[in-house]
Amino acid sequence: MKSKIILLGLLTFSMSSCGIYSKYKPVTEVPENLYGTEVVLNDSSSMASMAWQDLFTDLQLQQLIERALQGNTDLQTAELRIKQAKATLTSAKLAYLPSFMLTPQGGVSSFDGSKGSWTYTGVASASWEIDIFGRITNAKRRSQALYAQSLEYKQAVTSSLIANVANLYYTLLMLDEQYRISQETATVWEASIKTMLSMKEAGMTNAAAIAQSEANYLSVKASLEELAQQINELQNTLSVLLGDVPGDIVRGSFEGANLSDNLTVGVPLQLLSLRPDVRSAEFAVASAFYTTNAARSAFYPSISLGGTAGWTNSAGAAIVNPGKVILNAVGSLTQPLFNKGMNVAQLKIAKAQQEEAKLAFQQTLLNAGKEVNDALTQVQTAKTKAEIRNKQISALEEAVRSTQLLMKHGSSTYLEVLTAQQGLLGAQLQQVADQFSEIQGKINLYQALGGGRIE
Repeated sequence: MKSKIILLGLLTFSMSSCGIYSKYKPVTEVPENLYGTEVVLNDSSSMASMAWQDLFTDLQLQQLIERALQGNTDLQTAELRIKQAKATLTSAKLAYLPSFMLTPQGGVSSFDGSKGSWTYTGVASASWEIDIFGRITNAKRRSQALYAQSLEYKQAVTSSLIANVANLYYTLLMLDEQYRISQETATVWEASIKTMLSMKEAGMTNAAAIAQSEANYLSVKASLEELAQQINELQNTLSVLLGDVPGDIVRGSFEGANLSDNLTVGVPLQLLSLRPDVRSAEFAVASAFYTTNAARSAFYPSISLGGTAGWTNSAGAAIVNPGKVILNAVGSLTQPLFNKGMNVAQLKIAKAQQEEAKLAFQQTLLNAGKEVNDALTQVQTAKTKAEIRNKQISALEEAVRSTQLLMKHGSSTYLEVLTAQQGLLGAQLQQVADQFSEIQGKINLYQALGGGRIE
């Protein structure tokens, strides 16, 4: 008896040392300076922990995001993937239980014109695989990892959807503002043409200056048509993202539009728990880990128990009435002998796929760090450009006023006025683009840190 206990202990130790029962250990470390050496980490909190309603306080935008979360087809597809993974997990758990089958049969037979004889058999059979060598356990754990991965896929789609809706919304507001500025400029330039026509009658200007002014005015009018087209296309894109047909998007104004300046990024380790694509990539590693364990299990025998029980009136060549009870029990041990080469190949494939999953996880983590750094740089650059742009616009506004006064007194040509006006319009349009770039950087940073999680 003692020798059997020792043998059982040695067998258990051998199986654990081969890894067929080992569990995946989650990653607890990330590369140093993942966000870049220039990023100073003063706070362990992260803006990603903010609810999206707290970051996007525009009520019109909030309504659009809610519509997207209800109607977006990609998000609905993610829900279906979760259902599939959950069903697979349920199936893997049920593999621990015995399987039962009921096979009733009946028939009639007649020999040489004799009266037909009825035979019947009602048999219930059962089979049960005893999971000593971890095949079923590893299949279940792999299904658990895939189910968790499907949940994170939905989170990734949700986070991306929220960020995309916000980006498109603020892009619309930016185009609206650029359209307003261009329209006001066109109105002013149209009035200036009328003024120049009066000046021409007084001999203060010439036909060439008027023609150049008209050309610039028509250029602005053409840009208004282009902006209108972009606005229409962007509304259609946003409508599709909402899971709706093309239509007008109700929205606010760009004036005063901004997001919170709370740009805390936390520590890079938080990406392992907050960012869904990183978590999904790690669950893929866990799934590959258990696939490798299952490949190791294939080298060990499978043990199954089975049996049948039933009632029949067929006893070989004779028919007995009433029927008799049928009982049968069997146990089997299947040891792979001639497919070792195939099992070795399958194990090599599983190991290679596990290493591939590890590399994909590492790359996902590096990409996440890059996106955080890019978003931070975008915000800071936009802020710096905004300060410069404000000074540039002040200087150009003064240049327009000065050249207009000089032209009225005959000491300047209208070409100088046109140049100053064109420069001012370009700077005003770019100022709006800079403000949008800062907003977009904040949205991108929120997403890059793993914001927008919905439990």
